[in-house]
Amino acid sequence: MTDTPLLSRIQRRLHPATAPLLLGAVGIAGAIMVHFIDPHEPGHYPTCPWLMMTGTFCPGCGSMRAINALTNLDLTGALRMNVLTIALLPVMAYSYAKWVYYSFRPPTEHVRAAHPFWLWLFLGVILAFWVVRNLPFASVLAPG
Repeated sequence: MTDTPLLSRIQRRLHPATAPLLLGAVGIAGAIMVHFIDPHEPGHYPTCPWLMMTGTFCPGCGSMRAINALTNLDLTGALRMNVLTIALLPVMAYSYAKWVYYSFRPPTEHVRAAHPFWLWLFLGVILAFWVVRNLPFASVLAPG
């Protein structure tokens, strides 16, 4: 018997694409659930903890309703619920596709991580959206 922990041994036996494919399956299952169990009707999903505690909208408020609108092919309704979520979908799709691709075809040379500038910009955009959507003049960014 070796000293290798069980989790380590399991990870070595799994294909590198296991994690991205499982995450994709969970994402599709979540979108299907949000499509059929309408988040617009109260009582189906819990209230956002941030909204419940502070009375202000977090950057993610309205995301489930936006995904519901997208699965019903209502882009305008999705944008009204959470414009940031919809704007980030292409970035998330590209990043996910790249992750899946590299899990099947590992790169032969070093893949550079994102430059810190882009990560700080991403964080800044999320924080700015969070603040601005709660200001009275930007109520158009509030969900609903």
